[in-house]
Amino acid sequence: MIRVKMQKAILTAVAAFGFAGIFGATTVTANASSSKVNDYIASQGYKPAKVTKSIWSGFPKYKYRHGKGKPEGVVIHETANPSSTIYNEIAYMKRNYNNAFVHSFVDASNIINIANTDYLSWGVGYPGNARFIQFEQVEVHSKSAFAHEIANASWYTAYLLKQYNLKPNDAAYDGKGTVWSHGSVASHLGGSTHTDPVGYYASAGKKYFGQKYTMAAFYKMVKKYYNAMGSTSHSKLMTATYTTVDQKAKLSSKYTKYYLYNHVKGSNKNATRQKWSKITPKVGKTYYIDMTAKKSNGSMWYRIRPSKNSAKRYWVYSGNLTNIEDNATTATATSASATSASSSDSSSVVSSSVDSSSVSSDATSTSTAN
Repeated sequence: MIRVKMQKAILTAVAAFGFAGIFGATTVTANASSSKVNDYIASQGYKPAKVTKSIWSGFPKYKYRHGKGKPEGVVIHETANPSSTIYNEIAYMKRNYNNAFVHSFVDASNIINIANTDYLSWGVGYPGNARFIQFEQVEVHSKSAFAHEIANASWYTAYLLKQYNLKPNDAAYDGKGTVWSHGSVASHLGGSTHTDPVGYYASAGKKYFGQKYTMAAFYKMVKKYYNAMGSTSHSKLMTATYTTVDQKAKLSSKYTKYYLYNHVKGSNKNATRQKWSKITPKVGKTYYIDMTAKKSNGSMWYRIRPSKNSAKRYWVYSGNLTNIEDNATTATATSASATSASSSDSSSVVSSSVDSSSVSSDATSTSTAN
């Protein structure tokens, strides 16, 4: 829960910027070793929801204390609002991000990532904000919904740990670990007095399963999903050489065999499939290309726009396109020309696996919180 005492949270967050398992027999509770919620999830064979990336460019971007893309764990929240929906919560957070915000929201059907997890969020105050990825759970109101939400939240926690090469470690007992409740952060690190999601877990578990659900039981689910992901769940990213161009092409009749992406697949950890409807696909239709990417395996990718001046940009594999040709004012760069180009030359070449924004409005905010 982050709405309460937001001003305290933001002040401590600003202070941070200014300055600068289940495995121990003595720590396993009865509920952790025998959880009706966990057993029910296993018996129903629930599959976690896919992560929907809906990154909003309005959130500020500050690095974690060890740098961009270097979180030290995951904090689990809940909204403490029994009458709200996931979309209402997201809308509220966008309006009030100067007070507090988190990276993602989870409910029974959705995992929606709204802020770039490579940068910190403001949900637990100082010093936790500069250390952890944070997500909120929306309160749900049925046995099935609660079980689904726990499955989604625990899987997503494991997913984030894998993504950032962090091993599961329950921080509840000693304040040292990678899996935190808001309550654990408050208890061990300060910056807040909140205890979520402990109360929500206990009451929902008791109401729907006749047994309080605990963070220890949740951590057990995290471990289960983490181990199931295996060591190859997040394969090493390829490098890609990005080149600014001014080209156009037509959509191939084979486009349905491939996918649309927000980033170059395999060269960006945030690359996810997008709906073809976003570019109104039509075989033979002309799309405009402003950037190419040659991956280290030799495959070519193109960043296309549905119209010449559209702010919407998506990546496609070369097999999606035909009749690729230069426009009259092509501005393709090479690494050599990029070095010697004047400051007015917009062409560039980058060889890396870093983000290449899918939408031009994804600019980093430089404002600071008040």
